Amino acid sequence: MSELPSSAAVVVIGGGVMGASAAYHLALRGVRDVLLLESQRFFGQGATGKCAGGIRYQFSTAINVRLSQLSLPMLARFEAETGQAIDLRYPGYLLLATTEGNVAEFRRNVALQHSLGVPTEWLSGDEVRRRVPQLAAGDVLAATYHAGDGLADPNGVVAGYISAGRRLGVRAYTDAPVTGIEIEAGRVVAVQTPLGRVATEMVVNAAGPWAGVVGQMAGVDLPIVAVRRQMLTTTALPELAADFPFVIDFARSLYFHREGDGVLTGMSNPGQAVGFDESVDDDWELTHLEAAVARLPLLARAGRRAHWAGLYEVTPDAPPIIGRVPEPDGLVVVSGFSGHGFMHGPIAGLLVSEIVLDGRAHTLDIDQLGYERFAARRLVTEYNVI
Repeated sequence: MSELPSSAAVVVIGGGVMGASAAYHLALRGVRDVLLLESQRFFGQGATGKCAGGIRYQFSTAINVRLSQLSLPMLARFEAETGQAIDLRYPGYLLLATTEGNVAEFRRNVALQHSLGVPTEWLSGDEVRRRVPQLAAGDVLAATYHAGDGLADPNGVVAGYISAGRRLGVRAYTDAPVTGIEIEAGRVVAVQTPLGRVATEMVVNAAGPWAGVVGQMAGVDLPIVAVRRQMLTTTALPELAADFPFVIDFARSLYFHREGDGVLTGMSNPGQAVGFDESVDDDWELTHLEAAVARLPLLARAGRRAHWAGLYEVTPDAPPIIGRVPEPDGLVVVSGFSGHGFMHGPIAGLLVSEIVLDGRAHTLDIDQLGYERFAARRLVTEYNVI
């Protein structure tokens, strides 16, 4: 067990995509005294490592669309920038509307996306049935599709940022949980860990589902809670079309996409209690599989290859908190992405570097994502959350 340095210019808490990206982008800006602390044995094994890896432009709020417009191109050039392959692929996202309410909301979303330059397609139910005949889509009224949506490897993205950050001087540690944040005269002065105290005047809370716990260490009540989500992969399904898209049955919060020679599928449980339980709920898995087979009958021919549960980090309105908190001075939050953090990790890290070094983000105006929006009741409600 290594002893930590006694001081750092910036301490980043959390070694998933947000923390790794923030540390890298701070170092890229010339900060040579960045300390990244991950509580688990490996980087990216928390929420990031257990996500489905989806990347998309199809959101219902302008701020999330703009985050995607900046972040997804960063993923496209990721290997050239960091040297790390991330298995980037673009099957497109197909969002199914099976209720009139879905249809109305999807029409508004497509109009917004078009106004921002995202060429999402509108498909009728008959067009869906022609394009993806392997779906049981008799009840589908309409759908949206964007060919520029796709998938990437979450572990590759974290590994790339960690390696590239270390080459720039980032000191990154695993098995290094933060147990306390010291405050004096209204500002951060140090973090406490089992490996030693680290003096610092700047802490980035990138702890994902545990961001609320970290916030409490600094006396900040962050409205971020952890909610279990689970998924599974199947054995080979050679009959599945090579161009099968990332399908989201929106009303059921059910999704599936090709994963290797099989399928990855998940379905959100609307009754899931808040908490840090990451065990697989076998009863919900059966409910999920029944719905998945009903939508994609081919799944009945496959076996289960693996299954797992992870945690969403959820805010009351679904968009994240990115920015400084009013007090204590020296605490920046980048968390609460409500299931779409992986895809926005690249741009979020860059924005954090601007907040820390320049006083505010300038690549994108993200004032509406500040912590203060909750007290002011200026929520930014995102509809396209799975």
